[in-house]
Amino acid sequence: MGTESALAKSAGASSPADARRRDLNYAQPMHLVQILLPLFDNQRKALPHEAYARVRAELTERFGGLTVYTRAPAEGLWKQNGRQTSRDDIVIFEVMAKDLETRWWRRYRHELEDRFRQDVIVIRSQAMRLL
Repeated sequence: MGTESALAKSAGASSPADARRRDLNYAQPMHLVQILLPLFDNQRKALPHEAYARVRAELTERFGGLTVYTRAPAEGLWKQNGRQTSRDDIVIFEVMAKDLETRWWRRYRHELEDRFRQDVIVIRSQAMRLL
């Protein structure tokens, strides 16, 4: 069965997975963009589930896919005023993008900072290539 399946694929049989693979250009450089979203606002009040659902829908619509790390919240630590250490529990949303539209990401970051009641939300990117 495995050999027949491989032969059928090489003969031109198509599946949804084959179509997704054709859409990905493995040689083209891409960007992995990560958004670090807090679970609590600055007053330690839990943020509503709907806020995360909205981000999921927006990013999936714009980029065609999304990975969200929510099972075990990550912990963010940073120094404020060089003295006091602050802490956030965060989840990470990430997308792969062919082009890095920095203006769009800057606007989206400001929008998320308002929605999630944060002074700063970290959105970071790194160059990547599919293997």
